[in-house]
Amino acid sequence: MRLVIVGAGIMGVTLATLARELNPELDITVIERLSGPAMSNSGVFNNAGTGHEANCELNYTPVDEEEIAVDKALHIHAQFNIAKQFWAYLVKQGIIEDPASFIHATKHCTLVAEDSIELLRLRYQEMSKHHFFDTMSFSDDHEEIKSWIPYTMENRPRSERMAATKIEGGTDVNYQAVTEEMARYLSRNNVNVELNTHVKRAHKSPTGTWLVEAIKDGNAVQYKADKLFVGAGGGAFPLLKKSHLPCRSRFAGFPVGGRFLVAEIDEEAAKYYNAKTYGKAKVGAPPMSVPHLDLRAANGRHYLLFGPFATFMPVLEKGRGFVEYVRSMRFHDVPNLLNVALEHFPLVKYLVSETFKGKESMFVELENFAPGIRQKFEWNIVQAGQRVQIIKDGDLQMGTEIVISEDQSYGTLLGASPGASVSPEVMLRCLEKMIPGMFESEDVQQKLSGIFVTTDLEQLMNDPEVYRKAKSFANNLLKI
Repeated sequence: MRLVIVGAGIMGVTLATLARELNPELDITVIERLSGPAMSNSGVFNNAGTGHEANCELNYTPVDEEEIAVDKALHIHAQFNIAKQFWAYLVKQGIIEDPASFIHATKHCTLVAEDSIELLRLRYQEMSKHHFFDTMSFSDDHEEIKSWIPYTMENRPRSERMAATKIEGGTDVNYQAVTEEMARYLSRNNVNVELNTHVKRAHKSPTGTWLVEAIKDGNAVQYKADKLFVGAGGGAFPLLKKSHLPCRSRFAGFPVGGRFLVAEIDEEAAKYYNAKTYGKAKVGAPPMSVPHLDLRAANGRHYLLFGPFATFMPVLEKGRGFVEYVRSMRFHDVPNLLNVALEHFPLVKYLVSETFKGKESMFVELENFAPGIRQKFEWNIVQAGQRVQIIKDGDLQMGTEIVISEDQSYGTLLGASPGASVSPEVMLRCLEKMIPGMFESEDVQQKLSGIFVTTDLEQLMNDPEVYRKAKSFANNLLKI
């Protein structure tokens, strides 16, 4: 069976690695537009590197009339547990030699001002009842919060009431590094990784085979696939539009970009802070614009990262042009886009205003979040990756969705958050839907048992003993 994967970001490379480990007989080809894997949204500073477990992100626990909904948080936490199991397997097998090359333990904290203290207290009370979050701590004491996340509190007036929660067992993940390690492994093990190859169109032949048309080094090339997965970030939308699948008219893309303030710091400063601290999003801001001050580790160096500052950039991916985005649209997309513009006008207005925000305005927000920190380090602006949110049936959705054709021969991943953090679990489900017969094999089931303690989200959510076993297995191998 020929499996072709478009996109060598963390999603596509994870899918290829899972498929290779479960069935080495598959003929796998990964096609990437850029000169290397993980150079777009998976790039180290194209995302915040948070191992999203819902430890600190308020948008994963929505509030309705003072009731906290934790279902989404539980789901995401379980998904990340499966991600850690998979990465631990890669370390165990020697596919990744040193887990410190991509993952580090760091506190996950939430920090709110006086008007949200009771909301955070309620969140803590609800979440700490569950075994996923039973180590969560809450405080509204200035000195205690300062001991957790010093840069946010040491120059803040004591009269400014704040509250915070903390979980010690969070992570910072370099998704570029783990993707590059997997890609090197694939290249050594009979998987074709085709770089500098821009897929222009994929369509089905009369025989049922997918024909993938691309440009490589200025020349037209074609690949044939029995199963085709498109995980090319925003580039997935135009390929879906050209696929002639019946579902293509239901989807359109709404692009959102972002910028970060980044400062390199020394090891002493990294040990002093060692946290990812999330605040509360502004009214009207998209979920991915929740402000946070993060410790990042990359290529043996340490950084502080603050943001993101949202931008409205009508392009499919970082480095691609406006004309290409326009060409990707179809006539039936126009009503959906207009509907989103009207229904979400405050969001559109917010994005446009943020796009033109200057460096001084960005520093004002940094200082509000962590008073006095501007003068401590030398800050630079970096452009983050491009997120293309889903418009489905005219409604804007802030999440991800796997789309599988009725005949199970075509799969694609649309949307953004939580994205990379949950890639192993999401790509495993994608494989289950696209090649269900493979999972009926006793050999494949044995291999799954050798990779994961469990892949059952409900079991992780409902059985504390199994969860702790899976967590211990992963954390010990990952040394976190």
